Amino acid sequence: MPVSPLFLLQPQLAEAKHQAVDCPGMYIFASLWVPQAADGHWLTFMGSCASISAWHLSACVEMIACARLYACKLQVTSKPMIYDGDTGGKPEIFAFTVRSLEQLGVSACIIEDKTGLKQNSLFGTDRKQVLADIPDFCSLIKAGQDAKRHKDFMVISRLEALIAGLGQDEALKRAEAYIAAGTDAIMIHSKQKSPEEVLSFLEAYYKAMGNDAVPVIAVPTTYNVLTEEDLNDAGVAICIYANHLLRAAYPAMQNVARSILEHSRSLEADKHLLGVKPILNLIGESPRDFQAVPPTSVS
Repeated sequence: MPVSPLFLLQPQLAEAKHQAVDCPGMYIFASLWVPQAADGHWLTFMGSCASISAWHLSACVEMIACARLYACKLQVTSKPMIYDGDTGGKPEIFAFTVRSLEQLGVSACIIEDKTGLKQNSLFGTDRKQVLADIPDFCSLIKAGQDAKRHKDFMVISRLEALIAGLGQDEALKRAEAYIAAGTDAIMIHSKQKSPEEVLSFLEAYYKAMGNDAVPVIAVPTTYNVLTEEDLNDAGVAICIYANHLLRAAYPAMQNVARSILEHSRSLEADKHLLGVKPILNLIGESPRDFQAVPPTSVS
């Protein structure tokens, strides 16, 4: 019997001293089959469902419903899934989220230490980024840990201090508090094009935390001059490519739609499309019998 993906992330992290775990983002069902060589998947709602600003139980249920749709993907992959839990909501709601995600087979949930209306972190200080009070966020971490049925499920804390312009010392203070509260890993976020801010944090983090350090996740969207090997050497265990597949898919769909509207037929768009048979053959007789499509199949 295949092992649930829930149990697959922590063993990969055990090997992360040798190679960073890479996780591309998923936005449409077909995106599951694109990164089959990747180590895992990042499930976010930037392109999956409408933005949810008010964290009530109904909003949580809606997000879990979206996650259930993506959980179908777990039937055709052996890769772990990491869920973007936004701010997590109230502790009792986050506890519900953790239990629901475990039942779906998700491996981890990342929650960010911000509060108020949702603002994408890549806006940085161009938008008001309000951080949660440290004791409140620690209560959220503890609620998630108490709700876990499986020790392998990971509650991960996303540090937004650098995004909010509050600097490295604030990020380190929060990292220390979240580790004391029981977080299984931390995610450091930055919108700087230079990697120096993140590299400086990593050096200071491992120096300050010592043996208490938990694994670190990075999202090198803006500072993408670094390779996974570079980040791993600096202490990063997981690299998330959060929005690249969405950014690739949108202009491609836009161009095909424009061509169809312009020519009143799809013939001219064929050169930009994968053939019908390769799409139909993505899944073989076995749900996990993935048939890779060579990149050269699309012009």
